[in-house]
Amino acid sequence: MLTSKVAKRYAQGLLDFTNESGQTATVFSEMKDVAKIMSESKDLNKFFMTPYIDAKKKIEVANEIFKGLSLSSQNLIRLVIKQGRENQLRNIAQEYINKVEDINGVQRVVLTTATQLSNANIEEILKSSNMVNVSSNFDLKVNIKPEILGGYILRVGDQQVDASVKTKLNQVKKDFQLN
Repeated sequence: MLTSKVAKRYAQGLLDFTNESGQTATVFSEMKDVAKIMSESKDLNKFFMTPYIDAKKKIEVANEIFKGLSLSSQNLIRLVIKQGRENQLRNIAQEYINKVEDINGVQRVVLTTATQLSNANIEEILKSSNMVNVSSNFDLKVNIKPEILGGYILRVGDQQVDASVKTKLNQVKKDFQLN
């Protein structure tokens, strides 16, 4: 997923601050909560995206929703809203999570399949690929996309293996068109 420059800058600033203040682990956990809340609540996103609601009202609502978070996280959320960047809040939280995971050496793995696979099948796919170091920490996200028809698409960082039936059929189609 592409992340905006705004999200990267806010996340880097937050990471620099939390590293200096020793709050990285706490804020990391809280940013996971923020990302989850923002991705699951369509109403909250609509509220934050509404231009005619002023920043003070948005801050009041955010203070109530995120009142259990540390002062550092609350201050970041308030700052983001004051700057009119509340539409980037989820991206900022996710980018912060990614930066902390990069520091800790956690690989982000995305496996896309046509149907739900068993854990044994997923493990076999990961072991067969030399891109995933199964003995180290990795964060696995499994996506189900029936439009790939079968097979899988494995993405690790910026590398991708596309072993989907749809891609193979498209390649056959392309070969027929060339001949």
